[in-house]
Amino acid sequence: MADDNNHHDEINEIQDIPEIELIIKASTIDGRRKGACLFCQEYFMDLYLLAELKTISLKVTTVDMLKPPPDFRSNFDSTPPPILIDRGSAILENEKIERYIMKNIPGGHNLFVQDKDTATVIENLYSKFKLMLTRRDEQSKKSLLHQLSNIDAHLQRGGERFLTGDTMCCFDCELMPRLQHIRVAGKYFADFEIPAQPDVDVELHGGTCTSWTPSPSPARPIRTSSTTTSCSRAPR
Repeated sequence: MADDNNHHDEINEIQDIPEIELIIKASTIDGRRKGACLFCQEYFMDLYLLAELKTISLKVTTVDMLKPPPDFRSNFDSTPPPILIDRGSAILENEKIERYIMKNIPGGHNLFVQDKDTATVIENLYSKFKLMLTRRDEQSKKSLLHQLSNIDAHLQRGGERFLTGDTMCCFDCELMPRLQHIRVAGKYFADFEIPAQPDVDVELHGGTCTSWTPSPSPARPIRTSSTTTSCSRAPR
């Protein structure tokens, strides 16, 4: 009898967990796997952390934007991913998605730490990277290296695993995809490599940045779609 009650409680607990769907851009290589969109990666990491804490159930849907399914166009017009869907309502635009995660997704407010120093030290990192790719000169390269060094120094001063502590927050979810882009695209397009700075390396490899397609286990309330999936639910 006690086992039946426990099983019933577990079912109720699962039913109480809201399902959040995140529609993201598929890879341009095959139109199926998760793509390289920075904001898709950032919000995936935010929501993945919440799914790990079992405050939500996460469904990830990839859409090939070169050949989007007809119902995607009819539901979302020309709006590109990321798109967040909660109980049938679609949240569009990056700033609105971020605000929605913070204010409306269970546990989301815990990710958004107020830390002016951290916000400042990672600000404009990607802009400096794009400038370096465009100019290909020593000045822009030094500017990027200087900011990477500042990030490393910030991590060393904190003495913790991530930017604001021993657990990941919104700043880590923002920084990690950008470091990964710098690591991969920098090497490919400009033969640029992130210097061997221990704390930046921990930040880069210590989270889910190196492969933002973690393999879900049965214990994790996450469902990912690695194929182009039509979006059957229209936004309200």
